[in-house]
Amino acid sequence: MAQINVNDLTWSYEGSFGNVFEHASFSIDTDWKLGFLGRNGKGKTTFLNLLLGKYQYEGSITTPAVFDYFPYCITEGQMQRPAAEFMEEIKLQCDPWRVICELEKIGADVEILYRPFAKLSPGERTKVLLSVLFSGENDFLLIDEPTNHLDEKSRQDVKAYLSSKKGFILVSHDRDLLDSCVDHVLVLNRQSIEVQKGNFTSWWENKRRKDSFAEAENEKRQKEIRKLRRAAAQACAWADKNEGTKIGFDPVKEHDRSAGTRPYIGAKTKKMQSRAKQMQKRINREIEQKEGLLTDLEQTADLKMKPLIHHKDVLLRVKDYALRYEGMESPLFTDLSFTLCRGERIALHGKNGCGKSTLLKIILQKCGMLQTDLPVLESGICETPSGLEISYVNQETSMLRGGILAFCEQRQIEESLFCAILRQLGMERVQFSKNIEEYSEGQKKKILLAASLLVPAHLYIWDEPLNYIDVFSRMQIEKLLLGRQPTMLFVEHDARFREKIATASVELQEG
Repeated sequence: MAQINVNDLTWSYEGSFGNVFEHASFSIDTDWKLGFLGRNGKGKTTFLNLLLGKYQYEGSITTPAVFDYFPYCITEGQMQRPAAEFMEEIKLQCDPWRVICELEKIGADVEILYRPFAKLSPGERTKVLLSVLFSGENDFLLIDEPTNHLDEKSRQDVKAYLSSKKGFILVSHDRDLLDSCVDHVLVLNRQSIEVQKGNFTSWWENKRRKDSFAEAENEKRQKEIRKLRRAAAQACAWADKNEGTKIGFDPVKEHDRSAGTRPYIGAKTKKMQSRAKQMQKRINREIEQKEGLLTDLEQTADLKMKPLIHHKDVLLRVKDYALRYEGMESPLFTDLSFTLCRGERIALHGKNGCGKSTLLKIILQKCGMLQTDLPVLESGICETPSGLEISYVNQETSMLRGGILAFCEQRQIEESLFCAILRQLGMERVQFSKNIEEYSEGQKKKILLAASLLVPAHLYIWDEPLNYIDVFSRMQIEKLLLGRQPTMLFVEHDARFREKIATASVELQEG
């Protein structure tokens, strides 16, 4: 057991407008199973890179621990080779026997070590790299979003595997994974950093109580400040009015006034002015105590979307449908049958590679939204009504290039509304001056989601929309979809999101 002590850490990107970390200080234990939380772009991956010594920084990070990082960077050459041949290249002194033992613990067949890495599924690649990661001794492991793009079965395997381990930092936005695998959380709040014992749910409940108290206390102080300001303004008005009576008087109306009245009025005015100053001091104290109450409050704005109502009740009919890529003997799936009616939200699920994304693209192709024909052979029925408007979120973000303005012009959406949605999703205004390729993966995904929300549509087709998206934005999107109840066909491996949003699930069976 050892400590990682962070003291007065300050760091910013070159040319950035503000610091990512500013005078941050905290300590964590290398024996913990630590979940790392924060909005997209807050600096989670950056902090892992600081631990790895990749950047220069102000302040200090002291620890005897040795770090290792997931995911490993796999070169193009290594992608064509089996992991058994290059695993000692990505982790020094890697013991193949320990890797084999770890693979068995994670529920994977040892033979995947001897197949070309490029031909492994995303789940198999993750299992191989995690086995290599945990094959060392006494390393403190930095695990950055291990379940993105993984199917349900692979996620369950990874969850069970990490639950049995300790001595790591886990960056993840999957609430189910965090609840199962961590015993402490490190949270990058809006203005502060906190370390707390427990999992995601216990931290979230504590945060909700803390935020509710802060809001109530803030409202209480606001009322007190308003009351004091009214009293101070009244005291000042009385003092000014009283001061005006010192000079000149009407002997008929003020026959009882004597030469000694003027000093008396002056003393009374001074007393009133003193009272007003005391009230102003109390106002300043109340304002000072109020400051900081709401600095870490996550006030997630309500998102908006524009679902259209189609004149047909059935928006998608699939019957005895099968897909097969040209040149492949076995189909992606067979005997698929379901209907999607107005107001329904159907979740597609199945193993990686079973054809979920391909099916979504076929539907887009049939509606004229996909220009290139997919090299697939189909049988059975997959039909949509005429005039169907679709809003699509792609699984991939690699095609995003250029600035916000160019993106909006290409998609024919209003830039000001687009930026407003991004702000509601927690993106800082400073990001809008950068090219999209400089964004984090979560921020890129928010670009696609914001664009989809601005498109009026009868049907929303979302392909793994929550990959890399932070927890707060996930809850915002859940609230929106449950409120507006658009018609949707989507693929998403976040179990909690699927349970809340889907009105039905359809499983695609491999060949």
